[in-house]
Amino acid sequence: MVVKVLVVDDSGFFRRRVSEILSADPTIQVIGTATNGKEAIDQALALKPDVITMDYEMPLMDGITAVRHIMQRCPTPVLMFSSLTHEGARVTLDALDAGAVDFLPKNFEDISRNPEKVKQMLCEKVHSISRSNRRLSSYSAPAPVVSAPAPVPRPAPGGFVSSAPTASVRTTPIASRGAPAPSSTSGAPKRKAYKLVAIGTSTGGPVALQRVLTQLPGNFPAPIVLVQHMPAAFTKAFAERLDKLCRISVKEAEDGDILRPGLALLAPGGKQMMIDGRGAVRILPGDERLNYKPCVDITFGSAAKSFGDKVLAVVLTGMGADGREGARMLKQGGSQVWAQDEASCVIYGMPMAIVKANLADAVYSLDDIGKHLVEACH
Repeated sequence: MVVKVLVVDDSGFFRRRVSEILSADPTIQVIGTATNGKEAIDQALALKPDVITMDYEMPLMDGITAVRHIMQRCPTPVLMFSSLTHEGARVTLDALDAGAVDFLPKNFEDISRNPEKVKQMLCEKVHSISRSNRRLSSYSAPAPVVSAPAPVPRPAPGGFVSSAPTASVRTTPIASRGAPAPSSTSGAPKRKAYKLVAIGTSTGGPVALQRVLTQLPGNFPAPIVLVQHMPAAFTKAFAERLDKLCRISVKEAEDGDILRPGLALLAPGGKQMMIDGRGAVRILPGDERLNYKPCVDITFGSAAKSFGDKVLAVVLTGMGADGREGARMLKQGGSQVWAQDEASCVIYGMPMAIVKANLADAVYSLDDIGKHLVEACH
C-alpha cells in the first residue's frame, strides 16, 4: 500500500530534498507541498494525505498552530522536523502535545553528507506513523494543561505530603475508536512494597508519560526510572517540563543519583542508564552497537539484577520491541510487568511485543495506568 505524504516547509531547498528522498521509495508518494501552516491546513483537507511532514518556523502560521487545526478538522499523523537545541526540544514537545506523532532532527548537513542513512530513517518514520492511531475521525488533541490553583507541594527527601492539591493533568484520551474503550483489560493490580517503578516508551511517549506521571501524588512511595527514546539535546528539557507539571519531582538522571520515593529519574539521551544494588543509577556512554540510546532493555535488565521481584515495570506506546528482553528478565525474577493497551497507544509496537511474548501481568489503558500505579504501590 502506497503512503501518501504532504511535505510542509517554508524552505524550498528542504521541501525539494524531503520530497526527493521520499519519492525514491516506491511505497511512498508525495502528493503535495505547502510553504506555511495555513497552506498545510488547506492541503490536508483537500488531499487527505496519510502522513504530513511539518516544519515549525514558517510565515503566516507556525507548525504547532497548524497541527492543532489539522487534528481538529482532519486528524492525520504528523512528523515534525526539529532543531537539536534546548529551544528546539521545547518546541518539539509543544508540537507533540498539539497532536504530532513523532519528530526527526532537521539537520541539513546530514542530508548532504549521509543521504542513505537519512533516507532510511525518514522513510521508516513515515511508514511507521502512517499506521499510528492518529488517523481517527473521532480524534481530539490533548486538552490544554490547566494550572493548579496553588503551588504544588513537594515532599522532602524521604518525607510525605498528605492531601496534595490536584496537579495539572490532561484528561482527553489520545485516541478513540468511536465506542468507548474499556478502562482496562486486566483486574485490580497486585499490591506490593515495590522498590522501583520502571517505565519504558518511545513514539508517543512524551505525552503518555505526562499523562501517567501527573496522576501520581507527591508522596508516591516508590522511586521511578523513565526510559524514553529521545536525542541527547531533548531529555533535559523534557525532564524540566515534567517536573513543572507533576507533583512528584522529575530530573534528568546523572551518574550517582540515588533512587528515592517521589522522584522520577529520566535516562539521558545518547547514553545508557543502569541501576545498581545500592539504589543508585549509573550513566554509561551509549554503545554504538545498540539501536537505542537509552535502551529500555538495559535499564530493565539491571533493575532485575538489583531488585529481584520488587520491580513494577510498565511498557508504554512505541515502535519496535525494546523492553521485551528486559521484561523477560524481570519476570524470571518474579517482578510485575504491565503493558499499555492497543486502543490508547499511538504506536502499538513495544506493548504488543510484551503481550505477544506472554510477559504482561496486566494490560491497562493509558488513562488508568497512573491510578493503578498508586493502588499497586500503596
